[in-house]
Amino acid sequence: MSFTIAIIGRPNVGKSTLFNRLVGQKLALVDDMPGVTRDRREGEARLHDLSFTIIDTAGLDEGPKGSLTARMQEQTETAIALADALFFVIDARIGLTPADRAFADFARRADKPVLLLANKSEGKHGELGAMESYALGLGDPIQISAEHGEGMGELYDAVSKLVPPTEDEDDEREETDEERAARPIRVAIVGRPNAGKSTLINHLLGEERLLTSPEAGTTRDSIAVEIEHKGRSFRVFDTAGLRRRSRIEEKLEKLSVADALRAVRFAEVVVLMMDSQNRFEEQDLRIADLIEREGRALVIAVNKWDLMDAQPGQISALRRDADHWLPQVAGVPIVAVSGLMGEGIDRLMQAIVEAYAVWNRRVPTAALNRWFEGAIANNPPPAVSGRRLKLNYITQTKARPPSFVLFCSRADAIPQSYLRYLTNSMRETFELPGTPVRITLREKANPFAHKRKRPN
Repeated sequence: MSFTIAIIGRPNVGKSTLFNRLVGQKLALVDDMPGVTRDRREGEARLHDLSFTIIDTAGLDEGPKGSLTARMQEQTETAIALADALFFVIDARIGLTPADRAFADFARRADKPVLLLANKSEGKHGELGAMESYALGLGDPIQISAEHGEGMGELYDAVSKLVPPTEDEDDEREETDEERAARPIRVAIVGRPNAGKSTLINHLLGEERLLTSPEAGTTRDSIAVEIEHKGRSFRVFDTAGLRRRSRIEEKLEKLSVADALRAVRFAEVVVLMMDSQNRFEEQDLRIADLIEREGRALVIAVNKWDLMDAQPGQISALRRDADHWLPQVAGVPIVAVSGLMGEGIDRLMQAIVEAYAVWNRRVPTAALNRWFEGAIANNPPPAVSGRRLKLNYITQTKARPPSFVLFCSRADAIPQSYLRYLTNSMRETFELPGTPVRITLREKANPFAHKRKRPN
């Protein structure tokens, strides 16, 4: 019997949009008006290589017995009874509402695994709303955007722990460190057309598994292959070349590009391939920025190195160019390779493993506090309009990528330049080269705000 997940939450938080994305087609009606969904709707969902039954439900709401609202609620309760697990969805842009808190208790009483999904998390306001959802007591929120497809990689990681494997195994047994290390690292190979992505993967496989051609655009679908390299497993996705949007005219290429972007979102490490003779062009920088915004670990592979004239200092020049053009991922690993000749392959695979480890890194709280105090002492935050900005403390909320919440006063007044200073200092202190580092500002609640001022 298929594993079943029910999507629940108050009206208009994006449940049907998420349902449509998981089933891969627009089966459920979607509108800005709350309450469009009334009956529960089932579909066969696919999240990367996971398959399960998904149930879209009406928004949880209360109504008189026998009313339409009450019958919609009964349909939702039936869906919860049929489900093996629940997706509890909130609107991160709005933040927590009293209805969210009430229905969180409803979800807990179901006595089933619950994944808390903070939908509409794109942008600054979404980040803050997602942080508020910790108050529901349903565990770490998974920040997603069902409309734009963001956060699907994190959702995949969480669902993969719930959906039982195809083989008969003990589902209750927790994954050991050895099993986690043996799990394939998901790697997407991306770049401009004709950068040599398929040639590189063929060399890793030792066979002509993927079509290659001097003509750009040979690869259309995102093809996944399993690779073993020095005892470590990798699941590598070859993708279509990414050109500037203005140059994409054919519908088929648009679909191919969408598939490539989907592979980036499901990946853990993304290898950006550049042509050694045309490196760090505008489109390369755009792709690198997309990878950083998606929160994936990044490795740069400069391909066709065998065509370069051997000169001293070329690798050092690559390092300087990378730090100059991509300051948002300072220290990103960069490797010179030749997919055709097999040069630099071992260094590239080692860089992928190391980037994956950095992407998963958690900083010890004591060390984080010591760094934070020193960073503020060495460079205090600037005063704004004559008022001092107070930074209270910082904590790491999650890894993959390393993400932190900084509690402070007047979050909107802290300059971006000071956040860049903290980010770069953190990279250097805790050895976080190349991986995206997220710092979200959150104002600390004023304990005296509720008290009235005394009359004069």
